[in-house]
Amino acid sequence: MKIPIYYNYRNLLARKLTTGLTVLGIGLVVFVFSGVLMLAYGIKKTLVATGSEDNATVIRKASLTEMMSYITRDQVSIIESQPEIARGPDGKPLVAGELYVLISLNKIKNGDAANVVLRGVGPASMLVHSGVKLIEGRMFTEGLPELIVGKSTAQGFQGAQLGGSIRFAKQNWRVVGIFEAGKSAFESEVWGDVNQMLAAFNRPVVSSMTLKLADPSKFTALKERLEKDPRLSVDVKREKEYYADQSYAMTSFIKILGVVISVIFSFGAVIGAMITMYANIANRAKEIGTLRVLGFKRRNILSSFLVESILLSLAGGVVGVVFASFLSMKTISTTNWDTFSELAFGFAVTPEIVAYSLIFAVVMGVVGGFLPAVRAARMNILTALRAE
Repeated sequence: MKIPIYYNYRNLLARKLTTGLTVLGIGLVVFVFSGVLMLAYGIKKTLVATGSEDNATVIRKASLTEMMSYITRDQVSIIESQPEIARGPDGKPLVAGELYVLISLNKIKNGDAANVVLRGVGPASMLVHSGVKLIEGRMFTEGLPELIVGKSTAQGFQGAQLGGSIRFAKQNWRVVGIFEAGKSAFESEVWGDVNQMLAAFNRPVVSSMTLKLADPSKFTALKERLEKDPRLSVDVKREKEYYADQSYAMTSFIKILGVVISVIFSFGAVIGAMITMYANIANRAKEIGTLRVLGFKRRNILSSFLVESILLSLAGGVVGVVFASFLSMKTISTTNWDTFSELAFGFAVTPEIVAYSLIFAVVMGVVGGFLPAVRAARMNILTALRAE
């Protein structure tokens, strides 16, 4: 014969203060745990969203990022001639040879300087990066010191607004357009004519190449041919894979650090749940004795109080997840460890994060409620009935 869960529910409601404080403590821990997972996933989502399944990224062999890479003009010609590359309306291959450098801009909020990606792009870049769309102004004119700026950069940095001016390479560059790119890392960049950028920074070579594939299933053949060509010495990755690799180190560190902090904080929440359950048992000794007299066995008592502890922690988990979900409304920025540039991103919540957070809360409930439940189950019937 089992004790109904409704009994546990009513007992928790009868002790509103202790129940509320315990739920709050567990909720705060779950809030931190959920927030960390949302932070890590938000960074990964932003970087992975930058890539396209239809694109391949080519960088110099052993280069981790575009910033460390270069591809010579002779190599560009070889890569452009590959049969797997899609063709534009004019019949030319959809290949974007791009320059990747960092410039320093001052933030609007506090005036602090931060590194921002400056990407030199060519005529094919807007076709290759099909997710990039102008939302204000116009495209820059080739051969002129003009720029288009990502939405996040325009919102966060001085001079990056439409009609503004950004100074680098000993001259002023006018902002003539603002673009968005599906909340990807491109929105944290500044784009300009690649030939103008190469001349401004005295660079004879581009940093990387992005190729639009006519058939994404032919990627493996393209990769093997280019990487085995002795004239090239390049690494070829799917664009999504390339940007996913950039997020790995940062997200792994955030997850590990966050989980460690959450586990440390959880000790306090577990102790709080344990104290609450011990207090409940002390106040309900006669109830426990009565339940035993009515025929409920020790295992029924143990499971009932364990369920009560789980309900308590689950309520705290729900509170923590609900409040953590509001973080998804906020956009923040941090430094990308791989490129040392500013990256704007938002917290992102997923069903998996909600599930992990609730499981974490339940585990705290089981750990915090087990010993009190054992004590309740072992309580002597006569001693319990005589309790005041």
